Amino acid sequence: MKKIFLLAMLTVLGVTTSNAQDTSKKSKKSKTTAVAALPKVDGAGMVFENETIDYGTVAHNSDGNRQFTFTNNGNKPLIITNTQGSCGCTVPTTPKEPIAPGAKGVIGVKYATDRVGPFTKTVTVTSNAAGQPSKVLTIKGTILPDAAPVTKS
Repeated sequence: MKKIFLLAMLTVLGVTTSNAQDTSKKSKKSKTTAVAALPKVDGAGMVFENETIDYGTVAHNSDGNRQFTFTNNGNKPLIITNTQGSCGCTVPTTPKEPIAPGAKGVIGVKYATDRVGPFTKTVTVTSNAAGQPSKVLTIKGTILPDAAPVTKS
C-alpha cells in the first residue's frame, strides 16, 4: 500500500514540475520574439511605439500632457540633441541622458488645451540616430468649448 501511495505522489509531483518547466520555456520564447521584432541598426537607433498621438476629443483646459515612447534599436547610445514643437502651444521635453542600446526612452509633449477646436501639430526630434538625424512626430485632436452657462428666466 505504501509503495502505491509513493508512486502516486511521485507521479503527481513529476507532472507538476514538468508543467512548471514548460510554462517558463514558453515565456522565455515570447520575450525573445518581441525583442527580435525590432530591426537592428549599426550605430544609434530610434524606433517609436507610435509616431502619432491622437488626443481624441478632450475638454477645454484639460491635461495636455502625453508621451512618445521609443527604443534604441542600435548598438551605440542614442543622444537626442533637440526637440522642437511646431508652435508655442506644443512644448516637448527632451531626455537629458543618452539612451543605451536596447533601452527605452520617453519624449514628453504638452499641448495647450486652452485653444478650442481641432488641432494637428508636430514635434521634430533631432538625434544621432543612424539614417534619420531628424524625426517628425504628430499630435492631433479636438478641444471642446466650455458648456454655455444656463440662464434662469
